[in-house]
Amino acid sequence: MGDTASLIYSLLLLVLVGSALVSRSLPIGQTLKMALGWVGIFALIFLLVSFRPELKLVWERITGDLGVGGQPAITGAPTTLRKGDDGHFWVNGQVNGTSVRFMVDSGASYTALSADAARRAGVEPDALSMKVVLNTANGIVEADRATAATLQIGSLAMTDHAVVVSSAFGDTNVLGMNFLSALQSWRVEGDSMILVPQPPSG
Repeated sequence: MGDTASLIYSLLLLVLVGSALVSRSLPIGQTLKMALGWVGIFALIFLLVSFRPELKLVWERITGDLGVGGQPAITGAPTTLRKGDDGHFWVNGQVNGTSVRFMVDSGASYTALSADAARRAGVEPDALSMKVVLNTANGIVEADRATAATLQIGSLAMTDHAVVVSSAFGDTNVLGMNFLSALQSWRVEGDSMILVPQPPSG
């Protein structure tokens, strides 16, 4: 509903702007240029609102690489995970202080929460963001964008972590690449996965 309301609101604004331009009786060429300018402005605003999580991730990555922007995205000490009997790496984490079991998946773009885990952790969908379409092992699904205020994985801690939420994930929660890429490094050695945070700034 949030995306639909935003789109309707933007269209109404465009209609108002168009009416104002027509009422001024400007030359058709100048009117078209002004109208296209307003369309461009609204399109830019719409994109900025819709893709805030992606832009935030890019900005955090850039500032982290440059050593600016305050504390690193992930703090703590290197953490080692052990491979489970099913061949996957699993870890018991904390989302907003609530226990959540994650499977680490470098093939997933985002950290993903099941609808139940998100509800228990108090993670609410972002009403101003468009849904994201994901290609999962169960096919293509739609998920809501959201933000976990705090995420704790072993000794690693992260704040304002972008996640996606969907009932289509079933009971599985995934630690994705937007978490792994915020680390200084991560690697697999035999049956162990080592997660290394960025060094403290300064």
